Parts: sequence; structure tokens; C-alpha cells
Amino acid sequence: MNINVYTEATPNPATMKFIVNKLLINGSVDYPTKESAETSTFAKELYKFSFVNGVFFASNFVTVTKTEGTDWADIEPILKEFVKGAVESELVVKAEAHEEVNFEGTDTEIKIQQILNDYVRPAVEQDGGAITYKSFDEGVVTVELRGSCSGCPSSTVTLKAGIENLLKRMVPGVTEVVSEAY
Repeated sequence: MNINVYTEATPNPATMKFIVNKLLINGSVDYPTKESAETSTFAKELYKFSFVNGVFFASNFVTVTKTEGTDWADIEPILKEFVKGAVESELVVKAEAHEEVNFEGTDTEIKIQQILNDYVRPAVEQDGGAITYKSFDEGVVTVELRGSCSGCPSSTVTLKAGIENLLKRMVPGVTEVVSEAY
């Protein structure tokens, strides 16, 4: 299979999506630090570049966060070539993450998780990130934002204007959505 890699900007100027024409992983996995990448050969190799400050995998893309002061124009071609080579040499192991969709809790909690999975997750993944449901307590839904969403300047707008409004409309009893730091 001929591997093609193309890039896509994300709402977070410090991150870029490197999209390939092959499934990389079932689910998603975040390696926000060099130390956290020890379990992934692909992520560990990316962190060997001094300008890489975060790595996130989901379905058919890897989102890379660059260090401050680095220009995408300088590093994008290098990373595209590396991702292409890594995928061609099957450096990616599909078994690195297993995120089965398994909703638990009260009827309200299950409904929240279903909405996050069906409506929010695909949109967040389009922007190179991921969202994980954490809890629902006294009207407050707590989620975790990862990948390009972590530290993104527009993530607060996404959280409040998008996710919170959606859940308030669709789930009686939801009053607020907050993000837990990752």
C-alpha cells in the first residue's frame, strides 16, 4: 500500500494533524510528555525531534504539538516524511490503545456519554483532539480534553458554547460542563 500523508491545521496553533490513508490505532492515545511515550515506539521516535512537545494518536492521524518558537514551515516537511516512513515500516502498532465504547452509570450519565460519543467526539477528532467523559455530579459534567484540545486557546469556547449548550439542550439536569486538567 502506498502511504500518503497530508497535514491539516488545528484550532490550536501549536499543533498540526498528520493524516495518513491507513488506520493507525483503534481509539486514541495521548503522549503529552516524552516520559509518557515509553510504551509507544512511534511516539518515542517522534520525541527524538527537539521541536516535538506532544504526540496524540487517533484513528488515521497523529497530532504533533511543537515547541514554542518553532515555525511549522521549517518542521512540517520533516515530520511528514518521518510519519510516512514510520507508517510504511509499520512502526505503528494497532494494539497500542483499546478504547471500547462502554457506557456506565445512571440513565442520565449514559445519555451524556452517548451524546459525547456520537456528536462531540467526531468533531473534536476532526480538530486533532479527543474528549473523555469523567463524571456527572449535581448538574456538572466533567470531561477531559486531550491532543490538540489540551491547551488550545479556543477549547474554552468549544467547551462552553458548543459542548455545554448541546448537553444542556439534550439532557435535563445538566447545568455546566468543565474540563479536568490532563
